Amino acid sequence: MSGKPPRISKAFAVDWGAPRPTLRHRSNDISGDSMADNPQKPIARARPLSPFVSIYRWSPTMATSITHRITGIGLGLGTVLICWWLIATASGPDSYEPFLAAVANPVGKIILFGFTWALAYHLLNGMRHLAWDLGYGFDPRSANIWSVVIIVASLLLAVGFFGYAFFMKGATA
Repeated sequence: MSGKPPRISKAFAVDWGAPRPTLRHRSNDISGDSMADNPQKPIARARPLSPFVSIYRWSPTMATSITHRITGIGLGLGTVLICWWLIATASGPDSYEPFLAAVANPVGKIILFGFTWALAYHLLNGMRHLAWDLGYGFDPRSANIWSVVIIVASLLLAVGFFGYAFFMKGATA
C-alpha cells in the first residue's frame, strides 16, 4: 500500500484502499479439501424445514392460541348477523320477520350460540393477553391452567346467557 491512509466510505463501511481479492489457482494435486472429497453422512430421518403441528405435543396454550384466531374470524363473520339484525329492526316488522324465522330454527340457534361462545371466549382470552402484556402468567404451568379455565369459563358464560334468555322468554310469554 502507499503511504496515504485508506479511503473508507461512511455510507457502506467499505475499505477502498484494501487490496483486491485474488483467485487461488488450483493445481492437479489431490489435497482432499473439497466437499466432494468429504461426503457427509446421510441424514437418519428427514426433518421438517419449519415447525409443524404434528411434531409438537398439543398443549392447552397451543389450542387456545389457534382457537383465539378462529373465534376472531367467527366474530368478524358474526358481525354480518348483527348488521342484519340492526337493519331488520330499523326497517320494521316486515323486514324483522325473516330475521326472527332464521334465528328461531335450530341451525340459527346453533349459530347464535357459537357467536355468543366466540364472543365470551375472545373476551376472556383477550384479558389473558393483556395480563401477558403486563408480564404475568408466562410460566408454562400457569399458562396451561389459565387456558383450561378460559375455555370452561367461556362455555359457562355462553350456556348461562342462553339459559337466562330462555327463562326470560318463558317468564314474559
